[in-house]
Amino acid sequence: MKLASGKGDVDRCPYLDDQARDILGSSTRPPIRLVKVGVGERSFPIGEEMVQFRHEKTFYHPPGMMVAVSDLWTRDRIQEVVARVRDTVVVRVGTDQRLSGVAIRHLSGDPAAFRTAVEAVEEVADLPEVLMAEDPAVMEQGLAVCGHFRPLIYAATEKTDETMCNLARDYGCPLVVKADDPGRLPDLVERCKGRGVQNLVLDPAAPSLHQFQNISTAIRQQAITRSTPSLGYPVFLDAAATGMQEAAIVTGILRFASVLVLENPDQASLLAFLTLRQNIYTDPQKPIQMTPGIYRLGTPGPDSPVLLTVNFSLTFFTLQGYLEAARIPCFMVIVDTEGLSVLTAVASGKLNETLVAESLKKFSLEKEVSHRSLIIPGYAAPLSGRIEEASGWKVLVGPRDAAEIGEYLEKEWKQ
Repeated sequence: MKLASGKGDVDRCPYLDDQARDILGSSTRPPIRLVKVGVGERSFPIGEEMVQFRHEKTFYHPPGMMVAVSDLWTRDRIQEVVARVRDTVVVRVGTDQRLSGVAIRHLSGDPAAFRTAVEAVEEVADLPEVLMAEDPAVMEQGLAVCGHFRPLIYAATEKTDETMCNLARDYGCPLVVKADDPGRLPDLVERCKGRGVQNLVLDPAAPSLHQFQNISTAIRQQAITRSTPSLGYPVFLDAAATGMQEAAIVTGILRFASVLVLENPDQASLLAFLTLRQNIYTDPQKPIQMTPGIYRLGTPGPDSPVLLTVNFSLTFFTLQGYLEAARIPCFMVIVDTEGLSVLTAVASGKLNETLVAESLKKFSLEKEVSHRSLIIPGYAAPLSGRIEEASGWKVLVGPRDAAEIGEYLEKEWKQ
């Protein structure tokens, strides 16, 4: 029953013969294979997706965004880029958004230069890597430096698949398979699997962004429906090589790319890319939620205002931003509305007088302040009287727009 419902692993069932294991395994495993790139805390998984469209369930594993360096560059220039990748953190709705790693391109024609470039990356940070060299002899030089840290090998073609598969198998690394004709990808995948390499990533090598979108969508569709099991692998996109990097990154995030290679993104573009990736890979059926409780802004004292709001993260961080800008120390009381916004929570009954009264008591708010005044959101105004009766606190109705909270506190808050 667990296997049928997708909650069990066929490999952990000791009562199946090989034929039954193969049949049940193919029908219960995710249609797209899980592949891990890198080792350590910055490693990341890709694949294991279950649906064609996000609203059907959710997308699970955000694409790895790998910033490219070249073996034509000086060591200092390479390490400057790697340090930026290592240190870039964008905090949005309470989560850290980061670049995923570094892609090292072989452009010099010199295997020793490629090895030196990989060494320069390794000296600065323990980041996941993509080794981009289609010559197996050059790839071997790079793997000699970082092969045991599970870099993604790029790429095996119809001419080099045997040698590249040997390297991927020997070092235990995932391997990109690349075919100029997408119709030949299934055959190339089967050849690589036959050589003992299971962790594969597909590069359809589309000649245009429009064609990549069509091919990637077709690959996902055939994988999800299991009509072509050989296409059940994550997809690779070299966004920088398209000549339209920003459009390619957006297309890749929206159209099923699991590894994206980009070059020298400016800060504004980077913020947009990370935000889009986070939005697309957030479960649409489960809003990002804050932990209910008391949050302090600044160093509030016993006379500081107390503001009530819901645990929908976007509401919390929007209000927090405006309160910080107002520079008024205060307490924020976050109640559990199951991640719903204020208006939705009021309409659905998730935000009610009982919840507020119980939360105030549970969080021991009376020990934090000397007054008994509570500011509620403007959209919760219909609850004001009932909250006063249930809690014994005086209720003040704040503005509907969080942008007005600073001005409201300056004019209306009485200590």
